[in-house]
Order: sequence, then structure tokens, then C-alpha cells
Amino acid sequence: MYKNICIFAAGKIRREIKLYRENRMTYDHVFMKAYGKINLALDVVGTREDGYHLVDMIMQTVNLYDKLEFKKTETGEINISSNIPYLSVNKDNIIYKAVRLIFDEFDIKDGLDIKLEKKIPVSAGMAGGSTDAATTLMALNKMYDLGINKNALMERGLKLGADVPYCILRGTARATGIGEEIKRIKKLPQCNILMAKPKVNISTGDIYKELDAIDIEKHPDVDQLIKYIENGDVKGMAENMGNVLELVTIPKCPVINDYKEIMKKHNAAGTMMSGSGPTVFGIFEGREDAFDAKREIRSLNNCSVAYVTDLYDPRMEK
Repeated sequence: MYKNICIFAAGKIRREIKLYRENRMTYDHVFMKAYGKINLALDVVGTREDGYHLVDMIMQTVNLYDKLEFKKTETGEINISSNIPYLSVNKDNIIYKAVRLIFDEFDIKDGLDIKLEKKIPVSAGMAGGSTDAATTLMALNKMYDLGINKNALMERGLKLGADVPYCILRGTARATGIGEEIKRIKKLPQCNILMAKPKVNISTGDIYKELDAIDIEKHPDVDQLIKYIENGDVKGMAENMGNVLELVTIPKCPVINDYKEIMKKHNAAGTMMSGSGPTVFGIFEGREDAFDAKREIRSLNNCSVAYVTDLYDPRMEK
């Protein structure tokens, strides 16, 4: 009798899953934006036994984004194309890994064509790859009506990289641990942001390894920066930002200081390198000042890209 009950229960579960799959709403074609980030603070406070660095950061999403287009196919294959010819689009691509993570968990057999239009600079300290992976998870959750809530999606994102959970949350947030312990803080008041990347690429892993050999004398006061943000004091926050990774990256890429000086000359309230670099950003009260700084930086032969934008507010998401 017990065996019959088990067989009945198993059959009932299979029928419920089948019914769920047949009746859920799915989308064959989805477009989404993958927003980049800057660090308003980045401190390294220790190292775990497994070698991962413990950080204390303030992260902020900006209105600079990649575009991702997802389209179901019947091929059973995952194909990625990009406007960046040198970008890997095979199984090593983090977008591919994000798709595989969801497809394997939910036993999805569809093929998928993915078009990636990158605007966030590559290897720039702006979480370009992480935000593409995060957006892929969100897109598949929508396409297949999987019903995964944001926290559960962030847990899955951590399997792909430490910055991925934040890129799912978006907004103004403090990140601790290895970057996975995230707490949203009060939204930073709107301001103008100039981002400029020189024609060099930086290995985040190498920067963190070299930091281990350096004695960090001054750490950013993250608690004080949060108070400035909560009080709406953009100038106070901008003047007191800090990123300990500059100690390693700037000697490798001194043009970072040149960009900073140009931004300050054009009345930036504060300037800093984002992440492990080499992108430099400046916070401006006046939009014309930001564009003036952009024009001067763009006139240099060593500038790859420069954008003037503002902050992205995830509360505007539908």
C-alpha cells in the first residue's frame, strides 16, 4: 500500500509540473538593458583562507548600459553574437554560463540566440561582464515565467561572480564580504557623471594579488560616506571617496591621474577610479562642466571612450 501511495504522489507531482509548464506565460523574444556601475568607495579589509579578498564598498548603478536581445530557437544551441569582434562568445562567456545555469536547473531544452551590443567598456572596472550575466538571469526568469524572486536570483548570480548579485539588485548599495553581502542604502541624489577609460586593460585578479604586498595606510571611511549620501550631500561624499586599488593600478597606468586632474580643472566635485580600473569617473554639479572635461580628455590620444551620464534609479523599473 505504501508503494502505491508513493507511486500516486510521484505521478501527481509530475502532472502538476506538466500543468505548470503548459500554462505558464513565456516570451519568445526579450530585450533588456544591462546597466554598469561605479564604486563610490572600495576598501579591502582582509583575505579569506581561500584567497578571496574581503571588501567594503559602496556601489552605484549608472545610466550606461549594454543591450541584450534574447530569442528562442528550435536548434537546442546557445549562440551569442556581439558588436565587439574580440569578445569571446563561446562557453567561456559569462552570458553563456548564466544561460546554462538556468537551463540546467529547469531542464530547458530550447535553443537561444543572444545579441549583445556592448557600450560599457570591456575590462574597465564597471562590472560589464557581471551585469550582462545578471541581466541574462533576469531575462530568462521573465522569458520562462520561472517565478524566481530577486533574492533567489541573486543567490544564483553569486555562482557566476561576486559582482553579479549587486548587478541584479542595482541602485545605491553597500557590499561587504567578498561583495555578495549587499544592503541597499538611501538613493544618492541625481548628479552628472563623466566616465573615461584610457586605452589599456587591467586584470582585476592581478591588481588584488599585488595589493597584498602593499601596506594600506589610508582606508576610505565608508560609514561617513554613507552619512553624506543619507543627508543628500553629494559634494561631501564626492570629496571623501576612496579606492585602495588605486595604490596598485595608478602606478601601472599614470594616465588615470591625468584624467583626474582634467576633471578637477573643470569643477568636478570629486574624481576616482572605478573598481580595479582603469576607468576614471568624476561627479559634476554642472552638466556643461562634465562635457567640457569630456572634450579635453577625448582630445588626448590615450582615451578609448568617454561618456557623460547620470545615475540609474531601479525604482523606475516596471
